[in-house]
Amino acid sequence: MPNPVGKLPSELDQLPDRDAEETAEWAASLDAVTEHAGPHRAAYLMRRTLQHAESAGVPVPALLETDYLNTIPTAAEPAFDGDEAMESRIAGWNRWNAAAMVTRGSRLGVGGHIATFASAAWLYETGFNHFFRGKESKDSPGSGDQLYIQGHASPGIYARAFLDGRLTEEHLDNFRQEAGGKGLPSYPHPRRLPWLWEFPTVSMGLGPLSAIYQARFNRYLTNRGIKDTSASHVWAFLGDGEMDEPESTAALALAAREGLDNLTFVINCNLQRLDGPVRANFKIVQELESQFRGAGWNVVKSLWGSAWDELFALDTTGALVRRLRAVPDAQFQTYATRDVAYIREHFFGAEPALVELAKLLTDAKIAECFHTSRGGHEARKVYAAYRAALAHQGAPTVVLAQTVKGYTLGTGFESRNANHQMKKLSGEQFRTMRDLLELPIPDSKLTEELVPYGHPGADSPEVRYLQERRAELGGPAPARRVHAVALPEPSEKAFQSVYKGSGKQSVATTMAFVRLVKDLMRDKETGRRWVPIVPDEARTFGMEALFPSAGIYSPLGQTYDPVDRDQIMYYKEAKDGQILNEGITEAGSMADFIAAATSYATHGETMIPFYIFYSMFGWQRTGDQMWQLADQLGKGFIVGATAGRTTLTGEGLQHADGHSHLLAATNPASLNYDPAFAYEVAVIVKDGLRRMYGQAAPGEDSDVFYYLTVYNEPMPQPAMPEGVEEGIVKGLYRFKEGVPAKADSPRLQLLASGTAIHWVLEAQELLAAEWGVTADVWSATSWGELRRDALECDEALLRGEQRTPYVTRALEGAPGPVLAVSDWMRQVPDQISQWVEQDYSSLGTDGFGLSDTREAARRHFGVDARSITVAALAQLARRGEVPASAVKEARERYGL
Repeated sequence: MPNPVGKLPSELDQLPDRDAEETAEWAASLDAVTEHAGPHRAAYLMRRTLQHAESAGVPVPALLETDYLNTIPTAAEPAFDGDEAMESRIAGWNRWNAAAMVTRGSRLGVGGHIATFASAAWLYETGFNHFFRGKESKDSPGSGDQLYIQGHASPGIYARAFLDGRLTEEHLDNFRQEAGGKGLPSYPHPRRLPWLWEFPTVSMGLGPLSAIYQARFNRYLTNRGIKDTSASHVWAFLGDGEMDEPESTAALALAAREGLDNLTFVINCNLQRLDGPVRANFKIVQELESQFRGAGWNVVKSLWGSAWDELFALDTTGALVRRLRAVPDAQFQTYATRDVAYIREHFFGAEPALVELAKLLTDAKIAECFHTSRGGHEARKVYAAYRAALAHQGAPTVVLAQTVKGYTLGTGFESRNANHQMKKLSGEQFRTMRDLLELPIPDSKLTEELVPYGHPGADSPEVRYLQERRAELGGPAPARRVHAVALPEPSEKAFQSVYKGSGKQSVATTMAFVRLVKDLMRDKETGRRWVPIVPDEARTFGMEALFPSAGIYSPLGQTYDPVDRDQIMYYKEAKDGQILNEGITEAGSMADFIAAATSYATHGETMIPFYIFYSMFGWQRTGDQMWQLADQLGKGFIVGATAGRTTLTGEGLQHADGHSHLLAATNPASLNYDPAFAYEVAVIVKDGLRRMYGQAAPGEDSDVFYYLTVYNEPMPQPAMPEGVEEGIVKGLYRFKEGVPAKADSPRLQLLASGTAIHWVLEAQELLAAEWGVTADVWSATSWGELRRDALECDEALLRGEQRTPYVTRALEGAPGPVLAVSDWMRQVPDQISQWVEQDYSSLGTDGFGLSDTREAARRHFGVDARSITVAALAQLARRGEVPASAVKEARERYGL
């Protein structure tokens, strides 16, 4: 079909045009407007037409970017439900105390951030006074809203808690001084201040990602009938610079796709990041608007304060709006710091219409507009934006609020590139700030060495107003509440089926774990609380059997007929599905895990998540989130499947994990196990359920999570020997004692974890049959737990307590040297070397992985049975227990 309208080919050329003449008339009308009224008038008419079409339900694509204006005009703002003057006084006290706290601490060099909260104060105050539900909320009991506070704004949250009576001056004076036990953490850290903070956010990018999956998990709880969280709303407060982190925008499409209208992002667009402008030559607000609209979000822009209303009313030609849209952020930041003459010349002097407009404006009006009047600094503007966000249905909302970084801190701070690194105000700056905020603090108080904290009094109108508002909204916020209810112990039946072994059937420990959990999910009391999480590798790990029985969670259910519906293990999605199959996103899966692992505190509903993944793509790829999980006091099972450097044949370097246990060992909350047999997996899972969800023993920390590595190498699984449970949990037990051929046979101890136990057992036979050497084989289920226990014993010794590490006691009296073997780098088993009294050496898979058969890979790394045999002989030869010639003979015999 020929193109009747434009000169360039268009996809519309492929569609039937039922009335080409009418189409040509519309195009001609647009050409006429452009010619006679200008392109800006034509663009305005087109946008109005598109807007009208959208409101009329005509299916046309929405614009990705709007003018640099407030989404909600002043005339359309809802009535403000509060006392603005009172809230202004409260905000003033909070601004003052936040600045005073950081300044007082700066004398000790502990640092702190002032400018971020100064710019965002009204974004928080308006929420606390009118929107954020507390844990005692009548419509959301035990849950309230979930608040992801921007990390650098923490001083302002502490200041409000001080005004509310939840913190004292002593607390504020211990900001960033935690060693004494009375301090306040620098940023939102639940592990350090567990009654206040719910979510750690200062590892930038993780807050927005977690907020999306928290909102999604709230819907999951509701749809599965665990708890009605429909009244809970997730608020994520973010910086515009933080949006550069890839995690910040990684899940925007998920939030829109699932219609998470229980989620609001509030992005503080002060146009600055840590070192300078966010988009020096561009406009970050416009970029973010396009990004969020393109992902399907509702966008509310709150850019200009009410002082701009007069300017917009005078802009009869649209020149002002065009100029605002054209000025890059770095230049607008400059306007906020320069005098009126500069603004008249460089902003209004850009075109004649603006010159004429500026003649109608006083210097005071221009200074107010360009220096301080921003939508994010006015309670009414923020209130209107939040109301619009809550009213919008069917999609999440982002509020883009423009502010001045360092607002109210004086000209030395406001909009300065260095203000993120500025840690204190001078006495003169405090006096200026006091006058601006109209606080009743006399000059005499400001002559002291330390600027004072300010408080209107526990029974003052300000404090009463604040507390009444919070009471109406359901109590203090932010707040973390734990109503610990121990889950009943699951049926022993599921564990017993694993303890008895697999007989002649070969079963990989990955499959053993999945089968165990499948049986535990059938438990009448606790089964529904399991949350299986997998990043699009369920079939790799043998989890497809869970699809028909548990179902894959989808808020839409299954709107299609699956291609494999005629098979037993077909792909089944359900609105109440139990499995979270996230697609190819380890970061999203970890965010799921964190939401589920902390539901016991967030919602008062204990869930048991297990997240299973290629072990290479866990700690290495999402280790930051593992720390977030620890900081948030999460509980659950993280499972690194297809573990080890040599068990995953053919996949090669990028899939061969020989180091995740080293990474995991750095996290104090992670209990790391490398079980060799299915029954060890069962014992560890059972103990984890007891410790995390049942009755922890005295002195045990229940706020931990378990990292298990399991293997894809099918092997016959033996039955559990008697009396080994304690050793499995503690990390070491003797699995198979060697039988000496004669009384004076050389002897040694072979320690192995995971799949390496099979190589060591073969080496035990070779040593006995071919070299007359007796070896005892030990299963080291956890090098990390052995080390943790030993370190605790060392600390006790410094306190004057006599304690012997478990690993030392377990190996006490065991004859000969010790050789430790694993499918990991030697540093993993070497974690325990200093507490082993015998001569100690290790074998491991140091270096890069490679593609080959298991046998060839193990020979390459020197960990196969024959290599172990040679290493054992070499260790004995150094002690003079076998001749050195035996080592050479063995190498030649085995082709090493």
